Amino acid sequence: MTLLILAAALWLFIHIGISGTKLRDAVVARLGEGRFMIAFSVASVVSIVLLVLAWQNAETSFLWAAPPWLRWILALLMLPAFVLFMASHKRNPTAVGGKGLGEEPRGIQRVTRHPMLWSFTIWALVHLLGNGDTASLVFFGAFLATALAGMPSIDAKLARRHGAAWEGFAARTSIVPFGAILAGRNRLVLSEIGWMPPVVGLLLWAALLHFHRGIFGVPALILG
Repeated sequence: MTLLILAAALWLFIHIGISGTKLRDAVVARLGEGRFMIAFSVASVVSIVLLVLAWQNAETSFLWAAPPWLRWILALLMLPAFVLFMASHKRNPTAVGGKGLGEEPRGIQRVTRHPMLWSFTIWALVHLLGNGDTASLVFFGAFLATALAGMPSIDAKLARRHGAAWEGFAARTSIVPFGAILAGRNRLVLSEIGWMPPVVGLLLWAALLHFHRGIFGVPALILG
């Protein structure tokens, strides 16, 4: 468990302590954007490999067992996670360094400006609650903390870089899904999201629900 905690701490330091912070800006000023991205990518790959290996080999204790009704809810929650993940690849200014911030938010950006991080948030929370053991609490908790902290961190980075363009974009969007729409600052336009994210998301969700045991060794749902 000690190695798992250290691996999780390394992951959190790289993705919360460096990425999106003023420390990142200082390192980029010294190394340049290109060299920083190479170093950051290598460090991310190394840290996630260490985290996965440490999780697989960690001693663990069960804290709770998810009842069948909760497992059904958790399985259903993974559907919007897949849809958000697929929708995040279409015109996402927060994922491409602010490109397009000066334009009108469209598609999933009307719902939330961080669709990919929300998909990771749901995924991590679902698996944390569904597993209920100490090793999973550390492992999935690290990803949950990274995704939640990443949203304001990315916002702060884009605000420093793009100033007025970011202020206009932020005023018409929200971190919390449907926040800007419910506040009257935007509107839902399903045609801009298109058919691909919900259809492909549904197919991926159904496939993983069916093959979860074969891929990961445990069933997503316990029937009977």
